[in-house]
Amino acid sequence: MKEAGYAVAVYPGDGTGPEVIREGEKILATLAEGGPAPWHLTTYPGGGQYYLASGREWEPEAEAAAAQADAILLGAVGWPGALLPNGDIAGRALVLGLRENLDLYANVRPCKLYPGVRHRISGAYHEVWSPRNVDMVIVRENTEGLYTPARGRLTRARETEVAVDTRLITRKGAERVIRYAFELARHRPRGAPEDGKKRLTCVDKSNVLEGCRFFRETFDRVARDYPEIERDYAYVDAFTQWLVRNPERYNVVVAPNMMGDIITDLAAVLQGGMGFASGGNIGDHHAMFEPVHGSAPKYAGKDQVNPFATFFAVEQMLRWLADRHHDSRLVRQADRLERAIASVLADGSARTYDQGGHLSTTAAGDRLAAAIRSEGAA
Repeated sequence: MKEAGYAVAVYPGDGTGPEVIREGEKILATLAEGGPAPWHLTTYPGGGQYYLASGREWEPEAEAAAAQADAILLGAVGWPGALLPNGDIAGRALVLGLRENLDLYANVRPCKLYPGVRHRISGAYHEVWSPRNVDMVIVRENTEGLYTPARGRLTRARETEVAVDTRLITRKGAERVIRYAFELARHRPRGAPEDGKKRLTCVDKSNVLEGCRFFRETFDRVARDYPEIERDYAYVDAFTQWLVRNPERYNVVVAPNMMGDIITDLAAVLQGGMGFASGGNIGDHHAMFEPVHGSAPKYAGKDQVNPFATFFAVEQMLRWLADRHHDSRLVRQADRLERAIASVLADGSARTYDQGGHLSTTAAGDRLAAAIRSEGAA
């Protein structure tokens, strides 16, 4: 527990990022009403729009703040036409750069369908996709795989003849993210919705790819330290159909970087769409939390985007801080926030455009703030 409060570095980013982060800040302020806030927020500009205006992705003090903060809250980055000289999107430093520099090796994506939320498979509930059947966490390796900068092109006479991306799977990288997933499976209280089993599913393509064989070998080696956790395996192509057909089977899932990136967006469909999908980028000493829907430039300034992914990111951040610092205050605040979110979603009226409703971003934040106040102090 930190008596002076936790330092949270906030990077609103581009497009709709500042709009949803504004609502996240509103919710944190509401949670802190009635007493000194156990956190203090400092906001730093950065991203593609900032790059176009200044020629820099962010300022040196913004970069330094990320390393010194107790936690990081990120909006979204990316803006049309904002590209670095090497072709990367401007704002990369705020996402991939922080993952690499702070060694945020576990990308943690909860997938839970709340009552009152329409999943995006169709307009109506189906039994297999009911709220009681969708409650899992997907853990994706976050610092290596195909997203490492081991790539290049062979260009002759100004024509590209060959492009190469090299996937790197290391013992250290695979082992630590798999161990993180086993620990998560151990501590999730309810297990898989289907049968309550504390099950961990390894998703890979080990029938074809050598790196995936190594990832699965590492999974089996680490599993010996967790005999109480049921091991489960799936090839990624088969997993995509099983995830949609039988989501109730899954408790915690672990996967290499790119495969995990793909299956987490598929899983988001089951929880109502990207407007409800939050992610934690977690390392041994630092963590960054974000709504994962991107900057959505065509919706920027319209006060339309769904801010619930940001609310879930705030909840993730509070729970991580609580666990890291053994702070029961933050557990109570996170529980209070989750109850308020569930109550607002349950009546089906708090729907933004992506859910077929007309509620604005600001109004959704106001609705949640009112629900938190009705909960009373933590």
